[in-house]
Amino acid sequence: QVQLVEFGGGLVQAGDSLRLSCATSRRTVEILNMAWFRLAPGKEREFVAGVSANGRNTDYGTSVKGRFTISRDGIKNTVYLQMNSLKPEDTAVYYCAAVQSISTYINTGVSSYDYWGQGTLVTVSS
Repeated sequence: QVQLVEFGGGLVQAGDSLRLSCATSRRTVEILNMAWFRLAPGKEREFVAGVSANGRNTDYGTSVKGRFTISRDGIKNTVYLQMNSLKPEDTAVYYCAAVQSISTYINTGVSSYDYWGQGTLVTVSS
């Protein structure tokens, strides 16, 4: 069983930066592909960013590409999401997700992930 706990959400202004953290109960250098999703009011859960277990592959949703960066720290068993140039439309509950996989391919579908955190709210004011 993998437990995920997110940290770092809050209220910021447009243009600000924020870093989210996802602490895992297992070593992320093991076979865990990790990802961030977000859920905004009235919308479906959206893929934000993903990183393969070996850290060599990353992928980003179209709306955040160039502004957000996902990274992992195998020693701290933590995955990060650095969010820059935040916009009001980035307001959402952000969820960390994980799946055991030996593939470096990063799935972007919600159903591809087996483990989820409780979510952390990010609010961006205009």
